[in-house]
Amino acid sequence: MKVLISGGAGYVGSCISQALVASGHTPVILDTLVSGRDYFVADKLFYKADIGDLDVVARIFEENPDIEALIHCAERAMVMNSVSNPYEYYISNVSKSMDFCNFVTEAGCKKLIYCSTAGVYEDVAGYMVSESSPIKPKSPFARSKYITEMILEDFCAAYDTRCITLRYFNPIGAAPDMSCGAELSNAGNIVSEILSAVANDTPFVITGVDWPTKDGTCIRDYVHVWDLAMAHVKALENYERAFRVSESSGYLPINIGSGIGTTVKEVITAFENVTGDKVPVQIGKRRAGDICGSYASTNNARDFIDWKAELSMEEAILDTIRWEEYKRSTR
Repeated sequence: MKVLISGGAGYVGSCISQALVASGHTPVILDTLVSGRDYFVADKLFYKADIGDLDVVARIFEENPDIEALIHCAERAMVMNSVSNPYEYYISNVSKSMDFCNFVTEAGCKKLIYCSTAGVYEDVAGYMVSESSPIKPKSPFARSKYITEMILEDFCAAYDTRCITLRYFNPIGAAPDMSCGAELSNAGNIVSEILSAVANDTPFVITGVDWPTKDGTCIRDYVHVWDLAMAHVKALENYERAFRVSESSGYLPINIGSGIGTTVKEVITAFENVTGDKVPVQIGKRRAGDICGSYASTNNARDFIDWKAELSMEEAILDTIRWEEYKRSTR
């Protein structure tokens, strides 16, 4: 299957691309390379452009008329930055996405996978959220993603299109074969940030210790990025099954996480146990737009697309360390 991936040169997008190749599919990548990396697309069908450049999108479909599906990863994704710069997030994540997805469907591509966020959910007692949990995004980034979800749901109802939305929890790690991974500057990837703190002997800042969790730090669901990437392959390969089993008419959100809630302090402890290194820590204030957190109920991912997380937190930590060593030795 030939699949268009917007944002396919970024951290998650490049891993999705590699997972598709490993599973016998052909990715076609659209990326600006503003935050993506050219070495992730060196051996791929690649178009350097913004999703808003519809002339390039038209050329992609002219040159690749056999594209069967879209995985829409391209986004602005930093929560704190979205608070201070909401306009850019609504332009990129909503306005451009709306025009882009409409153009793709009009080009005849009716099979969509949209990459969304668990940040759309309301805080709930016990922290575990399912796809039917209350929605209450708390940052411009999360709101921009949910607005686009609603637009896509309307598109599916009106335009003979179907969409599986994958609500990501927190990706960590690197591909086990070292074909892709995060940059240390990738804010929001907790393992990379901890590794950077240890390597540079600078404190890792814990943003708040007054959250209503067992140790006062935020709780998250950390999922190995390779597991996350394979969820997209599973969604594509089980597309018909997903809509049949779920009895959804056209729009289907699915949580993609490990199903385990882990606090920030627990991640630090896991890192120290795996590496033997002491993590320098500084206690900071809560960040604007941050949330206490949640973890995923993954029953629908199992039942609808036959997916579950296989790799552990410890494996993600080791793969992150190996990835940084690999980068130093090859670049």
